[in-house]
This record gives sequence, C-alpha cells and structure tokens, in this order.
Amino acid sequence: MKKIAVAGVLLALAGCAQVDNYDEVVKHPAPAELMGYWQSKGPQSKMVSPEAIATLVVTKEGDTLDCRQWLRVVAVPGKLMMRSDEIYNVTRKLDIYSLDPEGSRLEYDGMTLQRVDRPTVECATYLTKHPLESTLP
Repeated sequence: MKKIAVAGVLLALAGCAQVDNYDEVVKHPAPAELMGYWQSKGPQSKMVSPEAIATLVVTKEGDTLDCRQWLRVVAVPGKLMMRSDEIYNVTRKLDIYSLDPEGSRLEYDGMTLQRVDRPTVECATYLTKHPLESTLP
C-alpha cells in the first residue's frame, strides 16, 4: 500500500495529469491554433507500421477524435482539458496526451502531426457514422 501511495505522490509531483472518470472532465474550448485537422506524414516511431496514419480532429468547442489507421481504423473520441496552463486531449479510454502546437506542426503522443485540410477518407467515414458532440472545424 505504501508503494502505491509513494507512486501517486511522485506522479503528482512530476506534473502528470490523471483522470479517473471521463464524464467529470471539464471540456475546454480549443485555442485557435489547435482547431482543425492534424495528420502524420511519413513513418512515425509510435505507429505500428510505416504505412500507418494518425489523424487528430479538434473542434472549436474542444471535442476531439484520435483516429489511427493501418489495417483497420481505430477511432477514439475525446475532449480537451486544461490543467496547469497545459492543454491535453483526454480520450474516452482515459488516455491523456499533451498537445504542443508549433505553427503548422503538432507534437502529440510522441508523433509529429501536420495541419491538413481534411481527415483521411476512413476517418471522415467514421465521423459520418459517429459524429462528435460539436461541429467540425
């Protein structure tokens, strides 16, 4: 029990964000530089294959869709959360990823994404069948 308590304190001191209940996360509107569609270009070490593609959709209201595809599409809705002046994407699976935009590039989950005009066809199809709570960018 002591080890768990010590680990919890260390995580808190390290500044890591933790979420236990997705529904209790307060959604934060997206800053202008984050709104839109973001997509990986070329091989990414965090992806399962060099052919895999990661897409992140961010709406003005702060809804997100983390859509990754290779042999199939894995799409997880989420929302933006602000904590200690840092913005995070919290997915329904309770994964928490920091967002670090720099112009037309975004550091996300160990990947570098670039701003694009639209999501991939596969992610757009997913959004048609499973729309986000707020309107798309």
